Amino acid sequence: MSARIDARTGMEQLQRAECMRLMAGATLGRLAVVVADQPLVFPVNFALDGGAIVFRTDFGTKLHGARNGPVAFECDGIDRGYHTGWSVLVQGAAEVVRDPIEIARLEALPLKPWCDVPKPIWMRLRARTISGRRIPQHGVPIDSSIREEQ
Repeated sequence: MSARIDARTGMEQLQRAECMRLMAGATLGRLAVVVADQPLVFPVNFALDGGAIVFRTDFGTKLHGARNGPVAFECDGIDRGYHTGWSVLVQGAAEVVRDPIEIARLEALPLKPWCDVPKPIWMRLRARTISGRRIPQHGVPIDSSIREEQ
């Protein structure tokens, strides 16, 4: 399948499957929440659990914002030498995982807190939308027949 290139930005628009593949290889992202009408962004390490994003947290602003409204999650990868990169944006709702059997299963995932502090609360982000884009490698010819006009 040919890549779809946005004519205005020159960026490749990624399909959902490619977004999921890229996220599966990432470990750090940013969780965006709204608290008291203010957007806040928090770095989180994460893992994929099927089609959902899971992360650990503690009581505080991130937990409050995530479970009380819509959230956005972004992760990316860059190659500074070649000036290429990708970004995936997930929008949806986050929920606290409460079932002890489910928590035990999640504990087996390769996801441990990076800081040496307890993060006892598991959260799951279920995607409503997933979108992504990639900066193509420079010098690679782009077939003008697959460009999308905006």
